[in-house]
Amino acid sequence: MKISLLTLALSALAGSLPAAPLVVTTAVHTQPNAASPAIAFLKAGTEPVPSADASAPDGWLAIDLPGPFEGYVENKDLTKDLDVKPGTSIRLAPRTDAGVLVVAAKEDKTTITGLRGKWTQISLDKKLTGYISLAAPASPAPLPVGTAPAAASAPAAPGGPAMAGQPVTTPDGGGAALPRQFAGRFVSTRRPLAPRRPYDYALVSETGVRYAYLDVTRLLPTEDVSKFVDREVLLFGAPKPAADGKEIVVAVETIQLR
Repeated sequence: MKISLLTLALSALAGSLPAAPLVVTTAVHTQPNAASPAIAFLKAGTEPVPSADASAPDGWLAIDLPGPFEGYVENKDLTKDLDVKPGTSIRLAPRTDAGVLVVAAKEDKTTITGLRGKWTQISLDKKLTGYISLAAPASPAPLPVGTAPAAASAPAAPGGPAMAGQPVTTPDGGGAALPRQFAGRFVSTRRPLAPRRPYDYALVSETGVRYAYLDVTRLLPTEDVSKFVDREVLLFGAPKPAADGKEIVVAVETIQLR
């Protein structure tokens, strides 16, 4: 009996230890399957901690994502009290063919954050389980972004690890990340006498930590992005790994002041 108890204790301890640091920016999927939607991205150097509540098949690692997460439901799937009906598919983009973030449960806490025609944008305050591939290299397929992520999340605002996650634009609802909302301060990366960054703009936190570079080439040519510099913004777009695999880039589709 003592041996059994010791074995169980060691097994539980091992499950709580972080895995080796990621060598590239890595997609977090809804299922242990590369074809499932990516809901977040973890930057290179992150040490993922295995989930204590879920397991994964060989070659995958289950991790916990704390949320909140941005998602979309059809207006018809809201009750008269504006709660999401249990059993509703909460999607990563306002389209019926978009990937499913999670199926709504009765106890879920959601907040309405926007409207998009027949779709309602919500914030889901719930811990989710995500899965990362342990294959090398562990990085998502190239986009047209439309994911994170992420975001994950996202970081889901960068919504966590998910660009939660923190954290994403492939509109097929498959393994590539789908577009979602991010919040932060819009800054210019250009500095006098300094080498030019791969992108001219970035999204940073209140403390100046960079969440992601911003690819603004999808915005209308008439959009004057300079007016957003050093301002708090909300943007909608999809994260993808940068060319070096160590940074995250969000392909911005829309942007507005907070």
